[in-house]
Amino acid sequence: MGNVFYFQWEVDLIQWVQETMGSVGTALSKVFSFVGGETMSLLLLIVMLFCYRKAAGKRVALTVLTASMWFPMIKNIVLRVRPYMAHKESIKVLQVVEADADPMDIIQQGFSFPSGHGATAVSLFGSIGRELRKRWMWTLAIVMPLLIGLSRIAVGVHYPTDVLAGWAVGLAAIGFNMALVKYVKKEWIRYAILLVLTVPGIFWCTSRDYFTALGLLIAAAVAFPYEEKYVKFRDTRNIWAMILRAAGAFVIYFALNTLLKTPFSKEWLDSGELLANLVRTARYAVILFVIIGVYPRVFPVFEKIGKKQ
Repeated sequence: MGNVFYFQWEVDLIQWVQETMGSVGTALSKVFSFVGGETMSLLLLIVMLFCYRKAAGKRVALTVLTASMWFPMIKNIVLRVRPYMAHKESIKVLQVVEADADPMDIIQQGFSFPSGHGATAVSLFGSIGRELRKRWMWTLAIVMPLLIGLSRIAVGVHYPTDVLAGWAVGLAAIGFNMALVKYVKKEWIRYAILLVLTVPGIFWCTSRDYFTALGLLIAAAVAFPYEEKYVKFRDTRNIWAMILRAAGAFVIYFALNTLLKTPFSKEWLDSGELLANLVRTARYAVILFVIIGVYPRVFPVFEKIGKKQ
């Protein structure tokens, strides 16, 4: 299943990098791959939303969600097999996408083109740079996607052209959301446009990254307006309240993610069946709605604790 196509220089480059980077380079590649992954991206989004400015956090989140929807939709059209799968004898996989799945299971490990880490890194760090407008952040917005993209080549899960395409998707997501905010004044219409553009992927996407992002986008479209109308949490400059807000969000994320899996077997959840994927969508929708729409109701308590500290 999938298509194998590449330029020979890509294979040669991956081989050369893996042969010459040594143990330190391997360790750094794994670190930057982790930095560009789901956990660290979630942490930065939570910090922007709960600890910096809510409005800025919403804009960054929607930009990242846009990129997170687009890259798996493209992946499931192009169907490019990952380099370590296509070149078993010459390219090693040093860090798989899904650690709990068979490295050769393309449904679980996903397709190669474009790089999701590349798209997420550009959309995340680039949109944060636009919000902070600091020279050091603009530097990070260039350096971090570069290092994360190179790390994906080094660990054997992406061709260089995958990374270049991922960066392009991230830039497109930033530009698209800038245009939405500028020309579409009603927030619910912006959500509707994003959903209309992404929901059709249900008909051809099989990899679970699409269904994860779909659940997050659906939740954002409901949770952000709900929070704005019924919760209305305020930005804080209280450092202890910031720490508690971020820590609590992570506890909820991991607790709910574990709890909502319990009614189903791991084999069925990883089967790639449409119903199993839709359960994944529902799980992530519930998790994000709770974090954004329900959890902030306790923020006033955190402010009191922070003042005592």
